[in-house]
Amino acid sequence: MPTAVTASPDDLALVAQLRARDGSAFMLLVERLQPTLLRVARMYVHSHAVAEEVTQETWLAVLQGIDRFEGRSSLRTWIFRICANLAKTRGQREGRSTPFATLAGDDLGAPSLPESLFQGPGSAHPNHWSSLPADWTSFPQERLEGAELRRAIGAAIEALPPMQAEVIRLRDVLGWTSEDVRNALDLTETNQRVLLHRARAKVRRAVEAYMENE
Repeated sequence: MPTAVTASPDDLALVAQLRARDGSAFMLLVERLQPTLLRVARMYVHSHAVAEEVTQETWLAVLQGIDRFEGRSSLRTWIFRICANLAKTRGQREGRSTPFATLAGDDLGAPSLPESLFQGPGSAHPNHWSSLPADWTSFPQERLEGAELRRAIGAAIEALPPMQAEVIRLRDVLGWTSEDVRNALDLTETNQRVLLHRARAKVRRAVEAYMENE
């Protein structure tokens, strides 16, 4: 079982606001998490409209259950687990029980980039690239941070299987820890690591192809 992430002081302060029925705090939380909750729900149900219903049920469950939140995980992990469980149940009820292999991609067992391209467990940034892709260093920093490259990266992520896309978004775009991602998406440590590795490999190849064509 993944190790639970202890709620932070900021989480506990927010929980206190939610328990006091602070509407502004609740709306800020909704604005912050709603887009990602929708993507997670959409993995398990047949339409965007149903995914929206699932997220509405999630927020209702949060309000109803916040007094029982014990702080044994981060607040967002707790919310995402509620959403994932509701979405799975809704998908099963509608006859759309999506196999994990479909969500994760059927290429997880295929050869990927060499492990040597990633920093090891004992490094400062485990599982991050050990070096920039070929030819990146020839571009000015502002070029690497440009809107066109960001769009290319976004398109590469959108093209990934749903679970790979969500893992890389949470880890590399939003900066979640591996523990948070595993708990939120109900993944084993091995599955999370493999999904992230495959996603990073595909995005890296897409970015290198983009650079070569520029």
